[in-house]
Amino acid sequence: MPKDAAMDSSGFVMLSDFVPQIVQEIRYYSTYNFVGDRINGYEEPIALLTKEAARALQAVSSEMFVRGYYLKIFDAYRPVTAVKHFVFWGIEDQDIRMKPYFYPEMEKQELFNRGYIAKESSHSRGSAVDLTLLDMKTGKEIDMGSPFDLFSEMSHPDYRGITDEQYENRMFLQNCMVRNGFQPLACEWWHFCLADEPYPDTYFTFPVAKSSL
Repeated sequence: MPKDAAMDSSGFVMLSDFVPQIVQEIRYYSTYNFVGDRINGYEEPIALLTKEAARALQAVSSEMFVRGYYLKIFDAYRPVTAVKHFVFWGIEDQDIRMKPYFYPEMEKQELFNRGYIAKESSHSRGSAVDLTLLDMKTGKEIDMGSPFDLFSEMSHPDYRGITDEQYENRMFLQNCMVRNGFQPLACEWWHFCLADEPYPDTYFTFPVAKSSL
């Protein structure tokens, strides 16, 4: 990979330009995440994605819109600097203040061994997204049986220790994403990556900010 490839954002867009009706709650810009601090590389609370992933998500949004749902985005492109922040926190940082909320059943080092946190993330390739659905009528997230970033078997898409309605909600989201070219992740119901991603071997480093584009 050329040295400057990781900083080349020319293939990226602001997701809100492609899908104006999305709701964005970029968790790693906030302090309400499993680390408990704003994550390095998140300079603005916006979702950036490759053009190809944004177009595919536009199709998902259109399909969900007519069914009465908005897409709610928790994370999209994630710079390598953010992933390094996660790794440092997992290996060297003794801080476990967010454990009761995000990983109550396991020790933080297990999060890497069990695949909940990757040392190289598909998000850094620019075509992965973490999302859920908002009901237009209620303005609330639909019930998926576990919250975003709960690192637990309960968050596996095929986990059946939840109600039938919660499971059906997960499959409703997953089926729509798959129909539009995304692949699910075995341990997180909210995570999807474009199957035919344009940069399968490039992990980008530019920050999450409008000025990056």
